Amino acid sequence: MIKTILVPSSGSQADDRTFASALIVARALGAHLEILHVRPDAAAMVASMATDGSGAAMTGGLVERIDEEVTRREDNAKQLFQRFCEREGLPVAETPASGQGPTAQWRREVGDEAYWVREYGRAADLIAVGCPSDDQGVSIDTTEAALVGSGRPVLMLPATPLVSLPETIVIAWKAAPEAARAVTAAMPLLAKAKQILIVTVTEEQGLSDEEGDRLKTSFSWHGLNASTRHLRPDRLGAAETLLAAAAEAGALVVMGAYGHSRLRQWIFGGFTRHVLRGAPVPVLMMH
Repeated sequence: MIKTILVPSSGSQADDRTFASALIVARALGAHLEILHVRPDAAAMVASMATDGSGAAMTGGLVERIDEEVTRREDNAKQLFQRFCEREGLPVAETPASGQGPTAQWRREVGDEAYWVREYGRAADLIAVGCPSDDQGVSIDTTEAALVGSGRPVLMLPATPLVSLPETIVIAWKAAPEAARAVTAAMPLLAKAKQILIVTVTEEQGLSDEEGDRLKTSFSWHGLNASTRHLRPDRLGAAETLLAAAAEAGALVVMGAYGHSRLRQWIFGGFTRHVLRGAPVPVLMMH
């Protein structure tokens, strides 16, 4: 079951679309939204600058200026949250109440965003993160920390807000532990889907298709009807091929994250890094 959804808040205008999409998911699942804003520690930031050789810490009044900026961003984050709850008629609650629909809660911490998102994420059922754009929103470093360190699924939300929960789910399947964990985490969403496509993206058909058939058979024991589909990667690569197919179907993608090391993906590129930079559809990932 997915009953608690952690949503990091950056204090930028990107929060509005992230909140809106997260609420679509919360309404479908009857879940509680925990909105978390992490205020950077101005003194710690300046101390870090002093040790990185940039010389920025020598500028007079730097701590005060940074503190003013993070205060402005925190105030903006809180106002965006309050206006969102008012606009959507979303009750603010810290404890569950019987008979209620989705609720929301404001959380605030000071320090490193990646650390606190990871810490809060471990107690949530799902972490919903907005797609970064124009240097706004939650950083890729924070999303990676949530993926690798929380032990929870991460739902990457597209730049265009959701208007409804996709009725089609595409599973980017390969017989690997992270993909299997992603499927397990996505079961509450799979149970609501009208169409489930198990997609393998390889040059040649063969073992990967047999693996997809095994997952299809497993789904039948859960009362879920699924179909399999094999795609050959186009010149842009496996990630673009699968995401294009998902976008055409208006689907949500379920996939494992970081099947290779993060260093290898950072150097050579990879499916996970591609999604973290932005996908046209919602993507649920699990490491």
